[in-house]
Amino acid sequence: MGFFANQTRSVIEWKDADPDLLIWRWDGASDELKNASKLIINPGQAAIFVYEGQIRAIHDYPGMFELKTANIPFLTTLTKIMQNFTSEHKANVYFVRITEFVNQKWGTKAPVKYTDPVYKFPVGMRAFGNFSFHITDVRKFFTEFASNIETLPISSVRNVIVDRFLQQMTDIFATAGLSYAEIDKNRMELSKKLSEVVSPEFAALGFEMSDFRIENTDFDEKTQERIDKISDKMADAHAINAMGQINNQGLNAYATVERLNAMNTAAANPNGAAGMGVGMGAGMGLGAGMGMMGGMVGNMGQPAQQGGATVQCGCGASMNANAKFCPECGKPNSTGTVACIGCSAQIKQGAKFCPECGKPQSATCGKCNAAVPGGVKFCPECGEKVQ
Repeated sequence: MGFFANQTRSVIEWKDADPDLLIWRWDGASDELKNASKLIINPGQAAIFVYEGQIRAIHDYPGMFELKTANIPFLTTLTKIMQNFTSEHKANVYFVRITEFVNQKWGTKAPVKYTDPVYKFPVGMRAFGNFSFHITDVRKFFTEFASNIETLPISSVRNVIVDRFLQQMTDIFATAGLSYAEIDKNRMELSKKLSEVVSPEFAALGFEMSDFRIENTDFDEKTQERIDKISDKMADAHAINAMGQINNQGLNAYATVERLNAMNTAAANPNGAAGMGVGMGAGMGLGAGMGMMGGMVGNMGQPAQQGGATVQCGCGASMNANAKFCPECGKPNSTGTVACIGCSAQIKQGAKFCPECGKPQSATCGKCNAAVPGGVKFCPECGEKVQ
């Protein structure tokens, strides 16, 4: 019965194809394929007809095809008595999937090492993503990559692709000149560069990688520790810079809120009045501290003023009490004080008499009788020294 079964013409088809296989060799009962056997190719498949050790035909589109061999049913086998009834006209059919294999996952086996070009410390980075690939040249892929293997899993090609671009990844990241903080926002550009470098190697094997993506990156433990330190320093620098933008009014309001919080906390203390007193003292102390801090921050970034008290202009800027004009808006200082020409007490600028000693704050030049403002040592008209 086995003899009779081997003499029939075959209908060759890859039915229920394993989704994990890229190549499957037809496993007929005999490789003495009879003449006029039928070959059925389904969509997404190609078939390679190997006869007497040579590729005789490649069918890369769906349909039914007739295979021609020198094996005539019964007659050929019976005439091979000296060869133990075995024909030398051997034939094999290899099915190849030519569809697009999408969403192939990849990840670095070990951190990619390079030196950060900005912060000058070693970086260990892991990367993850996906890509797609498909067979572009069935003959080249079969002869250069698969050969006469019975089955070839998709993972074999995926592993080759991943190994090739991981070898190039270190050089790509090292020459990109990107700091660790710039990697994520440049992933598309890095993916494109890496794909351009390795794609020619795959074309020589008969397949093509496409849609290569770096989806995510992270860092090894030592690199993350260095990044955390840099982040803390940068946060401190931003906080100091932000403090320089706060005016006195904002700091005073903050101090008031903190005093109220301290008083509320003390009021809830079981010690009662004593606790309240401590809370108020703490609140007042905090307010004084914040006032000093407000003066310091308010002056950050401002030109150094002359010694003496400070006043606030109508525009909100702080200035020396004796300044004649506001350094911010240029308006005359209407809130400043000057020294009395008699007792040197601080009086409002422009006052005609001192509220302390009653002395007039203007004099008359003894030479030209011109009015001389208080505190001026020489007459603005004739230059005579004022007595």
